[in-house]
Amino acid sequence: MSDELVITRIFDAPRALVYRAFTDPDQLAAWFGPVGWSVPRDSVEVEAKAGGHQRFTMVNDADPTQTSPVDATFTEVIENELLVGEEDTSALPEFGGAVMRMRLEFHDEPGGKTRLVVTQGPYRPEIVDMAREGWSSSFGKLDALLG
Repeated sequence: MSDELVITRIFDAPRALVYRAFTDPDQLAAWFGPVGWSVPRDSVEVEAKAGGHQRFTMVNDADPTQTSPVDATFTEVIENELLVGEEDTSALPEFGGAVMRMRLEFHDEPGGKTRLVVTQGPYRPEIVDMAREGWSSSFGKLDALLG
């Protein structure tokens, strides 16, 4: 049995800026990963188009031997509106060997804000809360970058 994670978050920034934070390698490296993890800029490659890739490695700040690589392929991209991708996680037992899918929807909100809806999965049920916490922690870093 596997679960899907759905998170909705409002950012105090226009949609194009929030979208760019996910597609610009310099910005992605500046905020992605929960507190205590970093993404070295030289590990980041983003080709935001259908069939393009998003690759980077999260590194644990306290123990740099702990890493979490991401190698996803975009299946659908609409600039400033939608990023959909998938990643083969068969080598990562904590994900149950499935194809992990992620959908990021960027919506305008009043006052120049952006509503981001993240849908990601499948996750093993015991991993969902950890993934939610990871996103929440990352989004705190993104708030600071956008501010």
